[in-house]
Amino acid sequence: MRRTTKNITFTVLLLTLSAAIVLLAYLYLVRPGDRDLSGEWVTELDMTKQAAARAYGWLQDIEAVSVSVEDVEAYMPELTIQVSLSFEQTDRFRGTFRCDVLPESYEACNQAAYDAFALAFESLVAERLRMAGYTQDTDSVEALIGETFGMSAASYLQTCGPALLPALEELQAEYNGSGIYEAGEDVLLRQFDGGGPAAAREESYVRKGSTLVLSGEAGSAVSLISEHYPIVYLLKQPQSQ
Repeated sequence: MRRTTKNITFTVLLLTLSAAIVLLAYLYLVRPGDRDLSGEWVTELDMTKQAAARAYGWLQDIEAVSVSVEDVEAYMPELTIQVSLSFEQTDRFRGTFRCDVLPESYEACNQAAYDAFALAFESLVAERLRMAGYTQDTDSVEALIGETFGMSAASYLQTCGPALLPALEELQAEYNGSGIYEAGEDVLLRQFDGGGPAAAREESYVRKGSTLVLSGEAGSAVSLISEHYPIVYLLKQPQSQ
């Protein structure tokens, strides 16, 4: 009876030890793959609603014309700005990183926003002219605006209208930088070059294959575009030769 009990105890301990070894092997050899962030990741910051809201606030000043933010948003295409985030692992769970707002993407997004804003503006001007008893063809409002201001509607709005997007410098101050990183169990710590207490950024993260999700950082100031957290980055595949 005692021998049987010892055998059972030994078997249970052996199975428990085997399970622990398998778990440790998984954590050490398999799961760490989720913490290897090496490569270039790209995300797109959606600026559509922000641009529409800023355009709407300015268009409200056109007297006697009723317009809603939804009306303005309907003119807007999908407005996005690309941000590139690259990692190079140099040690276990550690390495260097570089993050950049792509200026060419910002410029393209800004131009698309004002082109859409111009369409909404021209539509409201045409409606205002009809309400004021203007009898000539309002289909040529774009030409009329050009004659009045000496430039296209889009150029006029960029010069005299509201800023539809945050300034590029603001976005660069929030996102741009390089330094070293450490990937913990569920936390990504990035230490930006230059030092100082504000140079460290701690974020929750989840990697699923070619998708990297960064959640809002702990203890930070409100993001310029905080509605975009969590931010989803997609791994940029190298182009085939």
